[in-house]
Amino acid sequence: MTTRVLIVDDDESLRSVLTQFLEREGYGVCSAATGPEALRTFYSERPQAVILDLMLPGMDGWEVCARLRELSDVPIIMLSARTAQTDKLRGFRMGVDDYISKPFSLAELAARLQAVLVRTERTRREPRTTWAWQDLAVDVDRRQVRRAGQVLDLTPTEFRLLLALIQRQGALVSEDELREELWGRERAVDASALRRYIWLLRRKLEEDPAHPRRVVAVRGEGYRLGTGPLAPPLEDSGGDPQP
Repeated sequence: MTTRVLIVDDDESLRSVLTQFLEREGYGVCSAATGPEALRTFYSERPQAVILDLMLPGMDGWEVCARLRELSDVPIIMLSARTAQTDKLRGFRMGVDDYISKPFSLAELAARLQAVLVRTERTRREPRTTWAWQDLAVDVDRRQVRRAGQVLDLTPTEFRLLLALIQRQGALVSEDELREELWGRERAVDASALRRYIWLLRRKLEEDPAHPRRVVAVRGEGYRLGTGPLAPPLEDSGGDPQP
């Protein structure tokens, strides 16, 4: 199966050069010139990797990256003429897999793209860490949650929210801590966004979301897991997690 790559850059000539080069390297390629177009193309094409320019008109690369991370853990390589260490660190904190400064060689891009794809595939195959809690099995590296043996359709943000609570093993977690865990310090996200994700997560975890027993609010303080057995993380052999 051909690996599909999404190129996001407002420079038409660069998009054309990268498209021709990657197609010669054996990749399938789709492209976009703006942030909104990139998100639409990502939804429709479902690429296995994204090459994302930072300086886009309107919605910049930071925002596109944040939106993609809401929905997927697809490898992202950020391209930018900005070489400041703070920009690179911000990218990695937001979940970028690699950061390439312009100008760059096509050979370098191909090598880095291959490296992130290999690293992603290796992670899927390596032994995984699994948390067990009540009737849930949470596979950390595979980013998969099963409830009574059935896989739950959690978004990446919902998964990170559940994992943040599980890793605290029932301790109270403040709203500020959870917002930083989900979106980082750099992105301003108000409490209403967090509460919406709490609500979405409860719809998938709770028998009665209106009266939650798994994800419990402590008024004015934050959230914690409801009472119940919580096993420490276990290393498994890479097979499907057992409930």
